Amino acid sequence: MKYPLSPDVKPEFCTTGSFMRLPAEHEDARVAIVGLPFDTAASFRVGARFAPQAIRQSSMTLFPYHPVLRVFPFEETNAIDIGDVPVIPHNIHRSYGLMEETVLGLMKQHIIPIALGGDHSVTLANLRAAAKVYGPVAMIHFDSHTDTWDTYYEEKYWHGSPFIRAHEEGLLQNEKVFQIGIRGTLNHPGDIRSSTDLGYNLITTQELKARGIADVVAEIREKIGDTPCFLTFDIDFVDPSCAPGTGTLEVGGPTSFETLEMVRSLTGFNFIGFDLVEVLPPYDPAQITSLLAATIVHDFTGLAALQIAAKHKKTVAETK
Repeated sequence: MKYPLSPDVKPEFCTTGSFMRLPAEHEDARVAIVGLPFDTAASFRVGARFAPQAIRQSSMTLFPYHPVLRVFPFEETNAIDIGDVPVIPHNIHRSYGLMEETVLGLMKQHIIPIALGGDHSVTLANLRAAAKVYGPVAMIHFDSHTDTWDTYYEEKYWHGSPFIRAHEEGLLQNEKVFQIGIRGTLNHPGDIRSSTDLGYNLITTQELKARGIADVVAEIREKIGDTPCFLTFDIDFVDPSCAPGTGTLEVGGPTSFETLEMVRSLTGFNFIGFDLVEVLPPYDPAQITSLLAATIVHDFTGLAALQIAAKHKKTVAETK
């Protein structure tokens, strides 16, 4: 039987409920899909709690081979889908504990987690887990917002503050943090300075368009090197014409094609985890947002597969 289960074995609509019908266990798993369906830290639209299952449903139309990265991502990583963390909708701190515990357990087993949010507050739990295993990490952050705002109605933990909290907790190597795609109106100029003052590298959508993907990725690769790196992707990085199902839309963003080009160019990094957040199925009636999200998760797995293969070749070469 092919791995994962492909449409020539069983029709796509005969689903097990997991991402691309992946199994829940494999003794040699190197990648794990995990749902983090917490969304009550959102400031405007809610509904991202339903995203993990919507993304899994949309993944049914994807095929196992990645023709751009030239890899069978799920087969070569023995990928699994362990389901959703049972978060507590009205309690962010207890939910953080549950999410961190699950992600930490995967990382300790050298399994790369790919988390499906949830609003962007969930990334703080992922970074807490990563720091316990790897120390402060590098981060590549795709978003139209910096998410470094301190408080919202005097509350410090919400989906607009994970990366100022991560700074305060010492979870990141600030000079190796890249925030890409920032755009939109602001309350005041300090909304941008709140990020650059932390030492983060901020690349607006305008700068990304002007410089081009290759030049931006070259800078990121040079500064991050082989430092353990977490990639967090807010779907509102993408223009709302291509990803309408999200909470805080910002016009003037990259197309789905440009987005995939950017993600697929991120080969050669030492990724220790990924997440994809802020998909809101209630605002995605045609499922184009969840399909894009599923495709990006497919890309993440492809990047992980290439990374694992490269490490294996290096280890084999060193033993000869």
